[in-house]
Amino acid sequence: MLGFLTFSSQPGFNYSFSVLISLFAFTFPIVGALIASRRPKNPIGWIFCAGGLLFGVIVAANNYAEYAQYTNSGLPDSVRYATWFSTWASFPALFLAATMLFLLFPDGRLPPPLTLWRLVAWTAVSGSAIAAFGDALGLEDLGSDYGYATNPVAVGGALGTFLQKQGGFGSWTLFVSCLASVFSLFPRWDRASGQERQQLKWFAYAAAIMTGGFILAFSFGGWARAWNIGMFVGALGFGLLPVATAIAILKYRLYEIERIINRSLVYGSLTAMLALLYFGGVTATQALLRTLTEREQLPQLVVVASTLLIAALFNPLRRRLQSFIDRRFYRRKYDARKTLEAFSSKLRDETDLEALNNDLVSVVRETMQPAHVSL
Repeated sequence: MLGFLTFSSQPGFNYSFSVLISLFAFTFPIVGALIASRRPKNPIGWIFCAGGLLFGVIVAANNYAEYAQYTNSGLPDSVRYATWFSTWASFPALFLAATMLFLLFPDGRLPPPLTLWRLVAWTAVSGSAIAAFGDALGLEDLGSDYGYATNPVAVGGALGTFLQKQGGFGSWTLFVSCLASVFSLFPRWDRASGQERQQLKWFAYAAAIMTGGFILAFSFGGWARAWNIGMFVGALGFGLLPVATAIAILKYRLYEIERIINRSLVYGSLTAMLALLYFGGVTATQALLRTLTEREQLPQLVVVASTLLIAALFNPLRRRLQSFIDRRFYRRKYDARKTLEAFSSKLRDETDLEALNNDLVSVVRETMQPAHVSL
């Protein structure tokens, strides 16, 4: 609420995105409480609870400090302490929670080799402690959007400079540990099968949405529409991450992820193609009319015709994209479906029982791939 009061009057404030990211932030402690109640021995639920609580305290302290500095209200000491806390606590807490999530997902245990990943985990813990301690005591000026606040507990002098350098070293150590923890998912994926592979797919799906959205936003930052779409998709992935983690850990409808990924690939590609075709066609038509007639506005008939063209292309493009994605990414299922379709058509015409028996065994062997089959 304090953040909205501070920034809502500022030009360029995105109210809807701020509401969205605030609502999604609540999913972490809620989902963490759900996982902790169902799987109390799995530390991921407790990580979500602690991370969500700490994130809420950090955001509240930061919003209070900025609101007080913007409105020239509040006690000076309370503003300085709130700014101080939000400055040093956010980075170590966020990256430590992310590192532990990557290392412990989905069963709450470190992957083999244990010695390597245990070293990464303890390095992340040490780096976060060093970064937090160094920034808390070493920084003298705490930057903010409306001026600078002085660190109320700064050591100062040569010791303060040393602590500040140690804080930077701890931050880099924590960042490298977080990157290393991401790579722990790859050997886990190679060894996984069955349910564990589906669990990893849920996690990777939400992480891909979040990462892809933010990459889109920052890659096309100069285009306001692309920025808004990218930030919305990134925030959506941010909110889906704990939900996908809960589905994976609690093993609720695990195998639905195949259908979700398939539909996301189809409709995501379809939306991008139709949007590119629509805006490209409208832009080209507008440039052509401007050249020929010197008119700045498109006739309403051109906009209506473009919309009808997009509507007419929707189903044909969707079918072609579905067929391409099935052949490219789901080849085994695609081949099995084609085999079953061919066998179904043969059933309508074949009258030789022995031939049907042989065909049935062949179809089962090709589609199901059992160790042994007999009829």
